[in-house]
Amino acid sequence: MHRTEKEKKKQEIKRGLSRGKKAITGFFAMVYLTLSAMPMTAFAAGSVTQPLDNLKTLVIAVIGAVGVIILAKNVMEFAQAYQQQDSSTMNSALKGIVAGVMMAGISTVLTFLGF
Repeated sequence: MHRTEKEKKKQEIKRGLSRGKKAITGFFAMVYLTLSAMPMTAFAAGSVTQPLDNLKTLVIAVIGAVGVIILAKNVMEFAQAYQQQDSSTMNSALKGIVAGVMMAGISTVLTFLGF
């Protein structure tokens, strides 16, 4: 008889643990369902995209500054080629002037387009 009482206690403990596991599982299932059904608000409008906007502004400003430098260099190169009547260097300088104007004006064009 002594063994059967121990076995009964073990079985009762196992049943209690089984009930506890079921209760805990049910509780967490309800918590999950409740949280997944709630609408979540996303606050990503200003704080998350602000660094990307700053980086975009910086890159556009650097491109514009390099464009002005290229433009100035090629204008001087064109003037020297014109003075020496070197048509090959004049042609190259004119291409550089066009590239410099495009790079210097990129910020204005992108602002006009809405970037």
